[in-house]
Amino acid sequence: MTRAHSFHIPVMGIGFSVDTPLKVSQYGIDSVISLIDDILLEKLRKMYCDKFKMPYYEITEKTEDFRAKRITSYLNLMNNLAKKKFEELKNAAIEKSNEIKEYFNMLPDGSTLKQEFKNLTAKYFNLNEIGNWIKDNLSIGSIDVNIMTKIDKDNYTKEEKLPVEYNDAHAALRGYAKSELNSSIILSAGMNPKLYGYIEQFEDFYPDENGKIKKKIVLKVSDYRSAFIQGKFLAKKGLWVSEYRIESGLNCGGHAFATDGYLLGPVLAEFRDKRKALIQSIREILVRALSNKKRSIPKATLPLKITAQGGVGTAEEHQFLIDHYQLDSVGWGTPFLLVPEATNVDEATLKKLINAKEDDLYLSDISPLGVPFNSLKGNTKDLEKLSLIEKGKPGSSCPKKYVSFNNEFTGKGICTASRQYQHLKLKELDNDGLSPDEYRNKFKKIADKSCLCVGLGTSALLVNNLDTTVEGDGVSVCPGPNMAYFSKIMSLKKITDHIYGRSNVITRTDRPNMFIKELKIYIDFLKNKIEEMKISMTNKQEKYLLAFVKNLKDGINYYYGLFSDLKDIFEDTKSGILSDLEACKKALHLLILEIENLSIKTAAAH
Repeated sequence: MTRAHSFHIPVMGIGFSVDTPLKVSQYGIDSVISLIDDILLEKLRKMYCDKFKMPYYEITEKTEDFRAKRITSYLNLMNNLAKKKFEELKNAAIEKSNEIKEYFNMLPDGSTLKQEFKNLTAKYFNLNEIGNWIKDNLSIGSIDVNIMTKIDKDNYTKEEKLPVEYNDAHAALRGYAKSELNSSIILSAGMNPKLYGYIEQFEDFYPDENGKIKKKIVLKVSDYRSAFIQGKFLAKKGLWVSEYRIESGLNCGGHAFATDGYLLGPVLAEFRDKRKALIQSIREILVRALSNKKRSIPKATLPLKITAQGGVGTAEEHQFLIDHYQLDSVGWGTPFLLVPEATNVDEATLKKLINAKEDDLYLSDISPLGVPFNSLKGNTKDLEKLSLIEKGKPGSSCPKKYVSFNNEFTGKGICTASRQYQHLKLKELDNDGLSPDEYRNKFKKIADKSCLCVGLGTSALLVNNLDTTVEGDGVSVCPGPNMAYFSKIMSLKKITDHIYGRSNVITRTDRPNMFIKELKIYIDFLKNKIEEMKISMTNKQEKYLLAFVKNLKDGINYYYGLFSDLKDIFEDTKSGILSDLEACKKALHLLILEIENLSIKTAAAH
């Protein structure tokens, strides 16, 4: 069955989209659950079992393999409840005629399904007469899951280290693999060879002879090369990547994995132009591997989807991505934080998001993973953090420990946002004999790390009036820069109408094109990198900067060609786009001169 919508809702934080499928899948919309926090999943499972009067058996930390079991149980509950909702919608056509109409009203206007429904309802007076057609043609949205591959902490029983399959990401993968879901697992944050190897153990990830795969693998990538490498790696194990989900390196929500200056437009063009070659070369490897494993080989070539996300904000951009780059779907994340029907955002955070302007949305250093993280100034978790610093108690109590990876001071990993780590690090700093300015800078870098494991999940507890004694009430939120242009609460119908161009929720007239916005963010990123290297620059750093500049230059030239040649699209904004490109070209030229001066200084110093 073809997918109903041309957009999907990506994973957002830990708790913002943790039960989104239950709210949107009956309308045929795909969405993604984060599998990081099994403690949160267990709390929500209890809440939903109570709400729907279903038996609940607690899975405590004393249970063997509790993390995987909690994840399996939560996903099975989501699956059962979502299916039940969907079946009710299909079966009670008359009683739910408004909901049925809502399903079709949300579909894109060009949808053949929508057209058929219009024709049938014009012909038949009541919906019961077309009940069978409805049952056969409506499709439920996919309940997909996300694992950040690098969040794969070792686990212990007492002092004994457990085998690798009990690591966090491994256990999450097992929890999904053992669930009843027929959906996709989105693997993000780069390659984890051990985890990828572990997928081989689960039957549901392999294709049958008809090409059906019960649990599909989706890789979130930001360039073609890494997609090709990871796709080949998995194919050698007999595993097919069903979708490459391309995300803008910097113009996205959450962690920002900056590329070496590769911009989204040229990256999408490369995927489009090499798609057939990619399918063919990876299929050859797959067939060999399946044959060696004595497994059935699919008769036909397996389908491969290419999707994209990060910074899209208008119907025109959405449709352009689909038409020009032949995408199968476009991800809309950040705007959905303002859709209470779809996501969990507490009232205080909702107000801050509504009022957020460009300067309130920034690329921060708060993530304990050491990766730039898109954040909102003045979020309640940051206020909580600052209050602890003022009391002389920097750092978090670290109740969940999902990113306890640092071994600087301890045998067992601890988190750089934890009170334990920051206390030890600041003690070290006190003995370094630094000048007041140097001390202040280093202190800020250490104390800036925030407890994201807790902060990104708490909102789901607050919205559902669940206990936050352990977590506290502080919420971290991770919108992309696009949030600046969305400034009101929206219904699910309203945002869907906006995506498909039936209405427009953006009142501002100064929103830059998504490609231009990303380019400007990359130029700012480069500026900051140059600033960091002003005191001294190594040869390696110089090479990095020059490669970055070259890729940005190539990107700007690509956009000049693209926008100059376009007909009947971006007509109202084309002249603005071209003048923005000119300004970016000049800004980049000045940065190139700075790099050249730095290079001369470095050479003279040696």
